[in-house]
Amino acid sequence: MLKKVLKGLGIFLLVTIIALAAAPFLFKDKIKEMIAKTLNENVNANIAFEDVDLSLFKSFPQAHVTIDKLSIINKAPFAGDTLLYAGETNVTMSVKELFKGEGETMSLESFSAVDGIVNIIFNKEGLGNFDIALKEAEEKKPSDSKPFALDIQNYEVENLKFTYIDEGSNMKMVLDSIYHEGKGNFAAQKLDLETKTTAKLSFEMEKMNYMNNVGITLDAILGIDLEKNRYEFKDNKALINQLPLEFNGFIQMVEAGQTYDLTFKTPTSDFKNFLGLVPAAYSGDINKVKTTGQFSVDGKVKGNLTETTIPAFDVKIASNNASFQYPDLPKSVKNIVIDTHIINETGLMNDTFVNLHQLSFAIDQDVFNAKAIVKNIATNALVDAELKGTINLANVTKAYPVKLDKPLTGILKADVKTKFDMQSVEKSQYQNIQNSGTVSLTGFNYEGPEMAKPFKINQAAVAFNPSQIRLNQFDAKTGTSDLQVTGTLDNFYGFVFKNQILKGNFNMNSTKLVVSDFMAPTTTVSEEGKKTTEAVKIPSFLDCSITAKAKTVVYDNLNLKDVSGNMIIRDEAVTLNNLKMGIFGGNIGLTGTVSTKGNTPKFDMNLGLNAVNIAESFTQLDMLKSIAPIAGVINGKLNSTIKLSGNLQNDMTPNLKTISGDLFGQLLSTTINEKNSAMLTTLSSNMKFIDMSKLNLNDVKAALSFKDGKVNLKPMDIKYQDITVNVGGSHGFDQTMNYNLKFDVPVKYLGKDVTNLLAKLTPADQKQITSIPVNGLMTGNFSQPKFNSDLKQSTTNLTTQLVKMQKEKLVNQGTNALGNLIGGTKSNTATDTTKSTTTTPKEDIKTKATGALKDLFGGKKKKEE
Repeated sequence: MLKKVLKGLGIFLLVTIIALAAAPFLFKDKIKEMIAKTLNENVNANIAFEDVDLSLFKSFPQAHVTIDKLSIINKAPFAGDTLLYAGETNVTMSVKELFKGEGETMSLESFSAVDGIVNIIFNKEGLGNFDIALKEAEEKKPSDSKPFALDIQNYEVENLKFTYIDEGSNMKMVLDSIYHEGKGNFAAQKLDLETKTTAKLSFEMEKMNYMNNVGITLDAILGIDLEKNRYEFKDNKALINQLPLEFNGFIQMVEAGQTYDLTFKTPTSDFKNFLGLVPAAYSGDINKVKTTGQFSVDGKVKGNLTETTIPAFDVKIASNNASFQYPDLPKSVKNIVIDTHIINETGLMNDTFVNLHQLSFAIDQDVFNAKAIVKNIATNALVDAELKGTINLANVTKAYPVKLDKPLTGILKADVKTKFDMQSVEKSQYQNIQNSGTVSLTGFNYEGPEMAKPFKINQAAVAFNPSQIRLNQFDAKTGTSDLQVTGTLDNFYGFVFKNQILKGNFNMNSTKLVVSDFMAPTTTVSEEGKKTTEAVKIPSFLDCSITAKAKTVVYDNLNLKDVSGNMIIRDEAVTLNNLKMGIFGGNIGLTGTVSTKGNTPKFDMNLGLNAVNIAESFTQLDMLKSIAPIAGVINGKLNSTIKLSGNLQNDMTPNLKTISGDLFGQLLSTTINEKNSAMLTTLSSNMKFIDMSKLNLNDVKAALSFKDGKVNLKPMDIKYQDITVNVGGSHGFDQTMNYNLKFDVPVKYLGKDVTNLLAKLTPADQKQITSIPVNGLMTGNFSQPKFNSDLKQSTTNLTTQLVKMQKEKLVNQGTNALGNLIGGTKSNTATDTTKSTTTTPKEDIKTKATGALKDLFGGKKKKEE
């Protein structure tokens, strides 16, 4: 009997498990269709989700529905904006809800969302992107069926980012990393909802950042009246960073907006509350801090939040004669007084004002005071502030746990008054800004990753004037470099408050300026442990002109003397105007631009070289060395103009593979070192009639162009005694070359055979042959050159020509002689008619001519009979 019972129970369990496993396949499409139908019938937006999964095991005995990657994308006028995204949305419901027919309400018991994004946007016209409900859906009668009903007992949100943007008031609020959960019976009209919330709050308005990732925590029981849309704070504990607050009162949704009636305060008045406002990363363990005195926050908010009004509020922040000291630090901060009032009495945003009556503190004997009033916040904020006091920066880290790699040193003194409005700042109407007073800094030392070397300010003094801020003195040193700077800042407030470009004009002097002391590239280490060097970046926030003089500037391996010129820093670029410097025994003038905008730094320069030493310049400048590898071969001076552009490497030196441009140069007072050039040695060994040591290159002018690592030489003539050589061709930065040489060689250099043949010609013929062209080709590379020429063939051709001319001369001489023989004096002897007449006159002439020709060409004479 027991076996049958157990067997029946096993079969039942097996069937149940199979049914639970099969159910998702039976109901999945129904759930998917219902979700899509509900969303599409009620909202005017683009809805998408990747998949819907149904499980009867995850939340047994409830059914568990998971929606993957749900997104709601706005249509016009917010087309393309994401209203909502959830990486994963989970809903639980009773299994019986799956068996309800079409049109019946399905009750949901709980839900959760993971990795979500919600963006609420109001445009300048006051329209909100969340208003996506279809009018047809809003006009449905209450009796119409609802596919879903909320019967929620608990819910949870994990890692949600909520963004609120009001373009009309230029306001942005972000709640990031939200973790929120709530428990309560939403089926009831009145309920107590237990909530727990953590998030990071950021808030900015008019491009001013008031809070940045401020940690907030709220554990609260909210009394909810769903019928009246009223939410009451009951038992609650809140933390802003580590500042505790308690709330009382309620928020109620009304037709015009929301009604607020709230009070809040710190539950205790211990000064530790003030330290709690500071992020934990900067404040240390405040529970171990010894404090005296009180600190309190007390506020109330009452009124309506509508499209035109805000609730009136009154917030007081106060402390009197307080102090604190960290247990591991030698100094204390004492005599702390804080008296701040933030008030709005009318409900109009523009009537909000902040009154910092007093903020003061002392470290040792140094006292610092500040006070300020800010009014007219919404339309044109008015600021009236005063700063006065002394701070020994070395004491900051001795009294407060500031985490610095190297402690600060220096004495900061301030006595400044300022009064301005934001519109004048935005429009650069400096005549409306009232400034007075001075700020000075002495003995300041700083080391940081953004600085190539430790930076020391010996003395700095700033004077605040009505129209500008004047830097009266700035004496600083970093590495082996020194700086003395004076000048003006014209847009300091726009830079500080509105993220505008910082404008100024400065004069700078230095006895020695080492560029690497200021512009060392930053090295970063990746997760894989690889080191990468980032290019130096010219600040994008600067727009200033600097007139500079320096006795010595060290750039890379170059020592520049008596440097002067003007630099304009603007749009992440430096423009150099009329920059002059002494180097390589001469002078260089330079104009051009260096830009670090974009991923690769670039440069575009015009250089004028005046009487620079060839050996030094073409040895120390890799760029010149690649363009014309003549260092050690040619001694003397050079005048040159160079136009070039290309990319810079991360250390701000030219990337030779990318440079292009033109060079025009003139050699001065030059001599040749043939032995230092394999090319010249090869040339002289093939053209023995040229003595390279006697080659005169004075005043030789050359025109080069270069691009993609290749240098082209425009054909030019070089004179060697009475020989002219035309040279043209190209070589690469890799030292390979291909040059054509055309020689105009006088025949006297071609050997005795040629000169002897030439001597046998008439003077008139000799004048026709003074020189011959010889073509040569230099290939290979500068260390292993190859030279080929047609000198031998040209000499052979000339010899053949001379022999031909000699023969022609002799033939002409023979022809003349033959004419004399034929037309000579007749014999007086009478004709012997008895001799034979078989020899004709023609044959006789031929015989005589032959004899004459033999005599002309040196034939043997007949022996006398």
